[in-house]
Amino acid sequence: MSSTQAKKRRKPKIVVSEAEYDRLVGLATAALDRIPEVAEELLAEMDRASVVAEKSVPRNAVRMGSTVEYQTADGEKRRVTLVYPGDANIADGKISIMTPIGTALIGLSPGQSINWIARDGRQHELTVVAVEQPATTS
Repeated sequence: MSSTQAKKRRKPKIVVSEAEYDRLVGLATAALDRIPEVAEELLAEMDRASVVAEKSVPRNAVRMGSTVEYQTADGEKRRVTLVYPGDANIADGKISIMTPIGTALIGLSPGQSINWIARDGRQHELTVVAVEQPATTS
């Protein structure tokens, strides 16, 4: 295997806050019986994530509530907001963390690419183009 192939298979480094880590691990654990493939993938992503204090999460990292612009391997650009399952609404571009693509996006930053497997078993690749954080209310 060439170093290019090895690099393509390696997942990029991701960063999540301690609070999001705790909530996402709890969510994935609770979903193991209902949607084991997605729950196990989210747990695997959390296992490899760098877990940091809230103030140390990079401003451009995909977090819960982030709006993400990404490009697919075939060049199509899409814009979605990553949300918890109860807030998901595909028509509004709000995708759940408990979907294969939601799990793939968490913790990524612009320029990073990841391969992910859809529920139909097909493999896809996406590259994060831009990340916007939700406006904070004070």
